[in-house]
Amino acid sequence: MSKFPSPNQQSKISNQQSPPRYIMIGGFLGAGKSTAVLALGEHLRKQGLRVGLITNDQSVGLVDTALMKSHGFEVQEIAGGCFCCRFDSLVEAAEQLQAEQVPDVFIAEPVGSCTDLVATVSYPLRRIYGKRYTIAPLSVMVDPIRAERILGLDDGKSFSPKVVYVYRKQLEEASLIVINKADLLDAARLSRLTETLTEQFPQARVLAVSVREQTGLEAWFDRVMADEQGEQPTMAIDYQLYAEGEALLGWLNATLRLEAEQPIDGEVLMMNLAERIKRDLQAADGEVAHLKMTLMADDHQGHVGTLNLVRSDFVAELSQSLPEKLKRGTLVINLRAEADPQLMLDTLETALAQESAKTGTITIHKEHVEHFRPAAPTPRYRMTGPTELTAFTASAPHSAD
Repeated sequence: MSKFPSPNQQSKISNQQSPPRYIMIGGFLGAGKSTAVLALGEHLRKQGLRVGLITNDQSVGLVDTALMKSHGFEVQEIAGGCFCCRFDSLVEAAEQLQAEQVPDVFIAEPVGSCTDLVATVSYPLRRIYGKRYTIAPLSVMVDPIRAERILGLDDGKSFSPKVVYVYRKQLEEASLIVINKADLLDAARLSRLTETLTEQFPQARVLAVSVREQTGLEAWFDRVMADEQGEQPTMAIDYQLYAEGEALLGWLNATLRLEAEQPIDGEVLMMNLAERIKRDLQAADGEVAHLKMTLMADDHQGHVGTLNLVRSDFVAELSQSLPEKLKRGTLVINLRAEADPQLMLDTLETALAQESAKTGTITIHKEHVEHFRPAAPTPRYRMTGPTELTAFTASAPHSAD
């Protein structure tokens, strides 16, 4: 564990009349963090505030980055580990955005399999940089169907116990638990989920929103802009169990170039690929955490087709449409699942081959393909409270719950 940098070593943040606000929006894979980040960013931009976005992943080639740039935001991408492990890169990304546009607000979206963010990001950021940033309370988004299953309110397929451990730890450290996609539940189910989350995680205020339906957002936006991250002791966490849970998740990122002899329907292509991938993973008893795709055609810049699949027993959804057929374009695929990474790669390659053979007109070039399990989290800093720094060693968990 490194010591905190001295004042002379601290990175310089441009002087502003008011310090920029740092808002971190966490939550498990498939909770709808990216759409929530975009909704908050659009809301703030309409108020005349400058907004910089910071995306995060275990690898390069993020759907989220392409999607957010397509909405006209300045975006920095941090790859190779979560914010806690790449703390210096997080600060550098903020400085880069600061140099380019002097944002009033930074919105950061951490990796969906990470937790312990208050102890390893929020508190160190405030300790090192003092009043150079104001730190918003940590929001943790939840998908209501996934939450019902993990909390025992529904019998549908969920994750294995070690993955659930990571999921519940995310909720345990939240100041704001935000039930996204609230429109998927009727009033009785939403009330039951809200009550259960409130009972099991009393440190957090539970809010219900629907980014898609644009409901409940004002109350959440007001809190992340007005409230400050609290100063309570950080939660106990077993880093060995955390690492084991995260390592059960397979990661696959692919960037592909598509060329077709005749114009093809890009939305149909994405839906077909998603259905084939889902089917093959289900057959191997894998569970999709989140499958995301973006397709950008070369000849209609600025238009990005976007697909999401958040469970193996769900249907893929198109959240952004393409205006017309295309002949050439770039397809970015991010797949996260509780499954073997090699199996995930095999299912993708099979799906691509089948779709190419089916149409007979598509050539697919692989620009980047990577599949792996996340490495054990090793934070740069960890604090047990807002002022108390403790040593971190991966072999010595802080506390077993």
